[in-house]
Amino acid sequence: SMGVGCWRNPLLLLAALILAARLGHFQRWEGFQEKSTSMKNMNSTLKFFIETYNNASNDTYLFQVDKLLRSQMQLTTGVEYMVTVKISRTKCERNGTRNHSCPIQNKKKLKKSFICDFLVYTVPWMNYYQLWNNSCLEA
Repeated sequence: SMGVGCWRNPLLLLAALILAARLGHFQRWEGFQEKSTSMKNMNSTLKFFIETYNNASNDTYLFQVDKLLRSQMQLTTGVEYMVTVKISRTKCERNGTRNHSCPIQNKKKLKKSFICDFLVYTVPWMNYYQLWNNSCLEA
């Protein structure tokens, strides 16, 4: 029988949470609430976003979050963040070593920034993140 035992599998539980969150978009959640734009309390979400961005990018250089412009969150089966950030090209090359800080490019020819809007679904207590939407326009 489908007893409590089936929820002992964290992946099954996670799949159920994600499905519920996706379906929830057609129902009425509380809606998105404005959140303070301090980088600190958004750290792990921003880190996840920029890592995902850099992995998908074919730029020679890594980008980093330059400025958190807007942040909204809503509680569903996890936490959803709708975020607007400014990201900028750094001096660190993608395939270089990543153990030092990456200052933002200041050479005119190499300077590049984007304003990105993205939606992240996260189950923080399971350390789970998923990028649902992202669009970036050159700043």
